[in-house]
Amino acid sequence: MAVDAIAFDAVIIEWRGPPPYLFAVIPDEHIAVIRYAALSESYGWGVVPVTARIGATDFTTSLFPRDGGYLLPVKVAVQKAEAIAMGDRIAVTMRVGRPAR
Repeated sequence: MAVDAIAFDAVIIEWRGPPPYLFAVIPDEHIAVIRYAALSESYGWGVVPVTARIGATDFTTSLFPRDGGYLLPVKVAVQKAEAIAMGDRIAVTMRVGRPAR
């Protein structure tokens, strides 16, 4: 199920778990669309593959389910390329699904 790109602003948070440790919380207004797309795109365990863009940096990752919503992991390479730190406000554009081959 393809969905249009999702754009939002988020504040970077830290959450204990596997690296990268820094995440963007997906705003509530996008959760229903992501859940619908995940019906065909998720590969299990509740994680949802996405391609995302922060600043000039494109990357692939998987959203983590948390407290009825999702967290977008911000990879260390993206943190460095875009000078992102905990507490920063960022603009994200992402698309649910595996990257095109």
